[in-house]
Amino acid sequence: MRQSGLAVWKAHQIAGSMIKPGATTAEIDRAIERHFDALGAVPLFRNYPNSAKKKPPFPAVTCMSVNEAVVHGIPNDRPLQEGDIVSIDTGCRLNGWCGDAAFTYPVGRVSSEVQRLLDATQGVLDLAIELLYVKSHWSHIAEQMAQFISDHGFSSVENFVGHGIGREMHEDPQVPNYSSRSLRGSADFRIQPGLVIAVEPMVNMGTKKVKILRDHWTQVTTDGKLSAHFEHTIAITADGPTLLTVAPQESEVVEFAV
Repeated sequence: MRQSGLAVWKAHQIAGSMIKPGATTAEIDRAIERHFDALGAVPLFRNYPNSAKKKPPFPAVTCMSVNEAVVHGIPNDRPLQEGDIVSIDTGCRLNGWCGDAAFTYPVGRVSSEVQRLLDATQGVLDLAIELLYVKSHWSHIAEQMAQFISDHGFSSVENFVGHGIGREMHEDPQVPNYSSRSLRGSADFRIQPGLVIAVEPMVNMGTKKVKILRDHWTQVTTDGKLSAHFEHTIAITADGPTLLTVAPQESEVVEFAV
């Protein structure tokens, strides 16, 4: 899974190098598609089935969610503008194993309040990773994640959750970023070696409520305020959590050019 994680990490390096005013999400998506094709990796998002009956499958290899879009934004040819933010979520299967990661990128300079949103969303993911070292159950982590976001004056999206990941992109267990009655009961799970999860907080500047657009995919905030999204694929080992979608370490043998 580390190899697929590295492929996804490199995809984000490509995206990050292209994001600037005037760039389009469609051209970034095409660059990531070429990267996956060169590796022989299968994009996980392209042709992903729609949960609504008889609605179109997802048409791209990345979700590109700009500004008030929370998740599942479809790449397009609208030029990005100074001050925008764009959440890019992508994943691939390589040698039978999946990797998945998301980052929210500023386009040029953003306001201090927008930067605070990005910092809080990255910060709550970092908090979850730290807590994976010391907590025995996910419910303990989710509760502290929600409190962290509330303390920063933002809201945690509750319509979407993280997930287990392995041979398939979406596996058990569900990994929410908030506390609930079910999570404190039968939906809770232990943090133990062998577990691999995609942790992906989505944080809104205003209300936590979302709605879907007419394209049948893009989810946006109901109040039109901005949203951020960060995600890593994380394996729990006997030595603690290992991030699979980060840059290669000097000691690692990388089996393909990154």
